[in-house]
Amino acid sequence: MASFLTDNDDLLYYLNEGIDWASLAEVTEYGWRAPDGFKNGADAKQFYTEVAHMVGELTAEQLGPRVAKIDREGCHLEKGEAVESPSFTEFFDAVRAADLHKLCIPRELGGINAPLMLYFLCGEMIARGDTACMNHFSFHGGMAMAALAYSVNEGTTEFDVKGGKISKTRFAQEIGEIARGEAWGCMDITEPNAGSDMAALRARGEQDEQGNWFVTGQKIFITSGHGKYHFVLARTEEAKAPSDAFAGLQGLSMFLVNTFDDLPDGTRKRHVTIERLEEKLGHHGGVTAALAFERAPARLIGKRGEGFKYMLVLMNNARVGVGFESIGLAQSAYMMAKAYAEERRSMGKVIARHEMIADLLDEMRTDLQAMRALAVAGGFHEEMGQKLDLIGRFTGNANLTPREREMIEKEAPRHKAMSRRYTPLLKYLATEKAVEIARRNMQIHGGVGFTKEYGAEKLLRDSMVLPIYEGTSQIQSLMAMKDCLMGMIKRPQAFVKRMGQARWRSVSSRDPLERRVAALQVLSMSTQQFLFTRTAAGKLKSLSGVPVARWRDALTKDWDPKRDFALAMLHAERLTRILADEAVAEVFLEQSRVHPHRREVLERWLARAEVRSKALHEEITTTGERILAQLAETAGGVERKAAE
Repeated sequence: MASFLTDNDDLLYYLNEGIDWASLAEVTEYGWRAPDGFKNGADAKQFYTEVAHMVGELTAEQLGPRVAKIDREGCHLEKGEAVESPSFTEFFDAVRAADLHKLCIPRELGGINAPLMLYFLCGEMIARGDTACMNHFSFHGGMAMAALAYSVNEGTTEFDVKGGKISKTRFAQEIGEIARGEAWGCMDITEPNAGSDMAALRARGEQDEQGNWFVTGQKIFITSGHGKYHFVLARTEEAKAPSDAFAGLQGLSMFLVNTFDDLPDGTRKRHVTIERLEEKLGHHGGVTAALAFERAPARLIGKRGEGFKYMLVLMNNARVGVGFESIGLAQSAYMMAKAYAEERRSMGKVIARHEMIADLLDEMRTDLQAMRALAVAGGFHEEMGQKLDLIGRFTGNANLTPREREMIEKEAPRHKAMSRRYTPLLKYLATEKAVEIARRNMQIHGGVGFTKEYGAEKLLRDSMVLPIYEGTSQIQSLMAMKDCLMGMIKRPQAFVKRMGQARWRSVSSRDPLERRVAALQVLSMSTQQFLFTRTAAGKLKSLSGVPVARWRDALTKDWDPKRDFALAMLHAERLTRILADEAVAEVFLEQSRVHPHRREVLERWLARAEVRSKALHEEITTTGERILAQLAETAGGVERKAAE
């Protein structure tokens, strides 16, 4: 039987060896408290493995043969409702029958209570078939978990410590519907003229005299926007001046809106209108909707003004999910290219034996393994950090075991820090590489790749949005850059210590691969140091009129990344590529210490990363002044014109 799992050695490595399933199972089972849950990591891992194999077969058998039809049939608007492709619906009937929408939902809420990591691996296999299907899949269980997370954060979920289960949660009805496959949810953020700049959002949340909330406004580019339950970011606070905090992110609140109700007579009452379905370059099988809210009844989540905070609760998981989605698409493109190259003959041999094609395939394979390494590491730390927080919150200090107390106090902060480091690097690397691998797949196919016969052009079309949604590549780069430089500003001694340790390992380690990884770390930190030094020099110049007594505060506290980090912002993408090279090398090195067969993967990665990072370092340290001078001149001209 065909499988999207068993033909993928790297994915099998993570399922069988490369993931600490025991730790994930422990935090998922509330520290083994759940009476009907697994009591040890071995039993849990066996179940997770069985689920992964089932999904590998389901995606290959039920989705694979339907992919071309899903893309060709698309979706359309009919009498105000979105209608999906018959082939799309058939696949999701199979998903529902397999209970996959229940995968991560707690048992007491009708779910299976598997780790998010298993959900992500299943998402990768679905994305290998079709990214539109993977997106829609994520808006089922993913939004159910979002509802639970929001209830936990606002304090409306109660936990029975002795019983080892959730005894009450605000959105139990909605979660149950999603678990049964009767509904799904959406996240509504983007508006006309307000994409990445959420401070520009204008949809409004208003409360009547009885305390009822209503949302009015437009939302666009809403993935699976024909769903029933929508988490909507809307403005509730009035700003008195443009500089008022309420004019920005602090004026936003989060709402849950039921966009329709199905009535007993079989009709549907809509509270939110689907204005149109976007005609997209790719992802034809999935609905992307523009919505109109006209005093739609809404439920406030948390407190007013906390909307941005609640959005961030989901953002890391969403970006990790896009990372796995990108891997699935890239895996499909690589395997398609490899299969074609091993059959297509030219100049007396198959083109896979031609040097340039062999080099392309080798780099595609290596990049895929790097993307997956970063995704698994990021996903693991994000899940561990979140769930350790939940255990601490639900059980209270009095009910923690010594091991749990140590994990919450010491390990949880480390997991959170690692997740914060890896997530923007993953989102950047995986999505950019997915586009590159899809394009190379088309190139390897030659002229037939430009036709619809082989499917190469579909993968390229579908890949193009990956670096855009859930935060563009440029947004990820700015986040990574800001964290690096602000970390140096806040903890300069720690940075110097890390750099010294890396320099020592680069010359003293007995393992030649560890020496090379350490040298890459030194190069990365040297690049960060250069940007920090240049930024600090600019900051010192700005203090010419500031009393010396205030310099310390200005140098340690009064940093504005938008104002002070011009050179670093210019080079943010280049720095992010170096940071990604470094992070992947570290993950592969750690794997090789436990599983020696992974040394070969690390060697292949270093052979390309070392040369690439050196070139990026050179570019960062020698270029950029011309662009900054042009920007400064333009800004000066604008200011003079405004003054006139």
